[in-house]
Amino acid sequence: MTALLEARGVNKRFGAVVAAADIDIAIGAGERVSLIGSNGAGKTTFVNMITGYLKPDEGHIHFNGRDITPLAPRAITRLGVARSFQIPQLYGDLTVLDNMLVANACHDQRLSFWQPAHRGEAIDRADVLLERFRLADHRERRVAELPGGVRKLLDIAMALTAAPKLLLLDEPTSGVSAEEKFPMMETIMAALGHEAMTVLFVEHDMDIVERYASRVVAFYSGRIIADGPPGQALATDDVRRYVTGELLQE
Repeated sequence: MTALLEARGVNKRFGAVVAAADIDIAIGAGERVSLIGSNGAGKTTFVNMITGYLKPDEGHIHFNGRDITPLAPRAITRLGVARSFQIPQLYGDLTVLDNMLVANACHDQRLSFWQPAHRGEAIDRADVLLERFRLADHRERRVAELPGGVRKLLDIAMALTAAPKLLLLDEPTSGVSAEEKFPMMETIMAALGHEAMTVLFVEHDMDIVERYASRVVAFYSGRIIADGPPGQALATDDVRRYVTGELLQE
């Protein structure tokens, strides 16, 4: 397997707290990988180092064959890494379409400061993504009026305006009701099925992990304690003890 994303010997500390310890991992193109672990286990730290918001104390991260460790977040985004957030980063006073066009303008290196974001090509691309994420009916609505689940879908759709090779999703179903979480993930995965990209998603819901991940990477105290197909990784004693708590309940 040729790795799209590779981390070797990555370490990160915050004072006495070990946030990443000897992280070695390779992720291939097209994989759907779920990062799991309790709060503070190191998942978000790892994602923040991939995107350049944090720098490792030691080690290197390569993306598509290039060492991205020293690069700024903006430069990493331009190489093909996109991210959505647990709390969607949206413009509440703008419409859904305008949010999509602003996202496109931020990613499109061909645009100058003086060129309008409302261009035919950009609108067409936005409409395609809105249709895939079942957001077309909300196209002209102000984002501030939208329910939380719709905002999450919009945040992910905005990330795709960059046509990334790697998409990082931070708890896509958090704050969504039990009745909504599976339909929402079905919508997300169906939309992503149209795009040639690798997906890493942080998730605490093991039902979501088992159904939608092709691979699970489990973190505990900054270390990777399991890495493999969902059935294999979730069955390990370390995951059952430190992540799902199943051994503690027996």
